[in-house]
Amino acid sequence: MNLLKTLATISGMTMLSRITGLIRDTLIAHTFGTSAFMDAYNVAFTIPNLLRRLFAEGAFSQAFVPILAEYKNKEGPEKTKQLIDHVATTLIWATLITCAMGIAASPIVVYLFASGLAKNPAAFEVSVAMTQIMFPYITFMAFVAFASGILNTWREFKVPAFTPVLLNLSTIAAALFLAPYLPQPIYALGIAVFVGGVLQVAIQIPALVKIGMLPHIALNPLIGLRDSGVLRVLKKMGPAVFAVSAGQISIIINTSIGSYLPTGSISSLRYADRLMEFPTALLGVALGTILLPSLSKANVDGDKIEYSALLDWGLRLTFLLALPAAVGLATLSTPLTATLFHHGAFNVQAVAMTAQCLVAYGVGLTGIILVKILAPAFYAKQDIRTPVKIAVGVLVATQCMNLIFVGRLGLAVAGLALSVGLGACLNAGILFWSLRRREIYVPHNAWLPFFIKLAIALTLMAGVALWFSSYIPWTEMREHQLWRIGALFFILAACIATYFFALFVMGFRLKDFKRVAF
Repeated sequence: MNLLKTLATISGMTMLSRITGLIRDTLIAHTFGTSAFMDAYNVAFTIPNLLRRLFAEGAFSQAFVPILAEYKNKEGPEKTKQLIDHVATTLIWATLITCAMGIAASPIVVYLFASGLAKNPAAFEVSVAMTQIMFPYITFMAFVAFASGILNTWREFKVPAFTPVLLNLSTIAAALFLAPYLPQPIYALGIAVFVGGVLQVAIQIPALVKIGMLPHIALNPLIGLRDSGVLRVLKKMGPAVFAVSAGQISIIINTSIGSYLPTGSISSLRYADRLMEFPTALLGVALGTILLPSLSKANVDGDKIEYSALLDWGLRLTFLLALPAAVGLATLSTPLTATLFHHGAFNVQAVAMTAQCLVAYGVGLTGIILVKILAPAFYAKQDIRTPVKIAVGVLVATQCMNLIFVGRLGLAVAGLALSVGLGACLNAGILFWSLRRREIYVPHNAWLPFFIKLAIALTLMAGVALWFSSYIPWTEMREHQLWRIGALFFILAACIATYFFALFVMGFRLKDFKRVAF
């Protein structure tokens, strides 16, 4: 399997997801801006989305995929299918019970996540109602994460990468065609999440049937617990939950702090986060998706050289593509925010708040992406405890930074984004040090010349971005959106051309980044 070609395929699908996501967020910004009800929606969506990341895509995938790869390579198809059936039964029943409890306790949950909303009773009530509508999303996404783990292990990457597009399309349709007919239009976004979850489940089923791994979910929720493989997954999930929860706890705390900041702070952080997730998903998620099954196979085969080579390849691509993305977010924060969101209910103040958050995220973007590359190096060896210990320490450090940036320095909502980014950089640095200390990763390439060339190209790119953007009054062009879009695309094209032309002159070639995995 050509890893670079596979990465391009997954990134292409992810690009489609992010483009539809930007259209979705632009439409939401136009319709709802950074209002109190928009804050209520973001709080409501954070709750099931956090549990999804915590128990489904996060801890579950990290524990399940390496064990599934081991069964596939050593135990044969019959035992592998049995494991899949039993894991599916346990996962789906567990999330259904969680959903029922969450719906019943929604008022308490919302208050715990964002007590500051209680100062606006109408917004608090809306947030509770939407939380109840969206809670089943956890079960839908648990199945999607389960199916994606299977498909990725079978090297079927396209369907999992395309799946998020369906949630974006559902939200776009709801905002355009459902919201105008509801007494409270914001409820359309909650309904869209539910429908999007159903659609994402539906698209997985034919792909699983094709490889003969569609799970049978038993009516007895306890039957899976008799399988030693399921117990191994659950045992690994315990530490994985702590590893993932450290980052998610930061999100909870940030949401709670944001609810006490000026109205619109949570929404501004959310809009900036969506732009930051664009390169994170295109590179970090895509590379992590490819690397985990390949690293797991190398670990099962006992091939240490291949293991290091895969990590080396992933890290080089990360620095090559993540650093210019970080520079772009930092230098073009206002142009990006104004062009994408500055219309309708999204005013100049919202542009300023979101742009400040975007600059802060740009500082830590590379660290955020690196964690998604380095953590799988431990998960593939079924070592989840090490990332747990690191993540807990980083959580404490992140909250200390919140006290400094938001409290003492008064950076408001941008301080929350900066704490997350710098915390991710600290996390990535410790993960890398641990890999090197244990000799799990041994670098294969000359890294110093590589970084020197990148620094030169990045400096030139930043200069182009700042020089061109300084001549354009971005927030004053609200009535000339096409000109603003054209100007942004021109600057982005100039930045990309400058960066890659400089690298080409210094000797970089596409063939140097090709890699094949078996």
